[in-house]
Amino acid sequence: MLKRKGESVLDGMGGGQDGNGMAGRFDQLLRDAHRGYTRALGRRIGQTGITMGQWMFLRALWEEDGLTQRVLSQRVGMMEPTTVTTLHGMEEAGLVRRVKNPHDRRKVNVFLTDKGRELQGRLLEECDSVDRQASAGIDMAALQTTLRTLGRIAANLTDRDPLPDPAG
Repeated sequence: MLKRKGESVLDGMGGGQDGNGMAGRFDQLLRDAHRGYTRALGRRIGQTGITMGQWMFLRALWEEDGLTQRVLSQRVGMMEPTTVTTLHGMEEAGLVRRVKNPHDRRKVNVFLTDKGRELQGRLLEECDSVDRQASAGIDMAALQTTLRTLGRIAANLTDRDPLPDPAG
């Protein structure tokens, strides 16, 4: 599909500009959804004393504990200086410990503490709650299509593969 300068990819599909400017534009809808979700999740997990930055590192470490700082930084998409600062705070809070790599002293591996592991259940429940709030009123077929589409969008804009199709 070719588009002229200034046209949204959604123009001609009932999702372009609505006379008020940006409402309904693809980029704005994605941004609004992301910001709304992030705010809602931040409020929920913030009640536990965890920040959104810490949340992203905890999620990555729950999936694979003991990553190097560099790999962890890449997984969550943060710059290394931000990673160092966030991990320092997490270490002070007793959520992680950093250990020099025994095979390469230049590397530092990050491990969850018991306290960091114990937060997993509660924080994932908070995430599930926000998922339910975000998907309220959306039937399952539309939600599955949305998730596949968002996975494809993410893959189109990064080097990642899309989410696997649950239908096979």
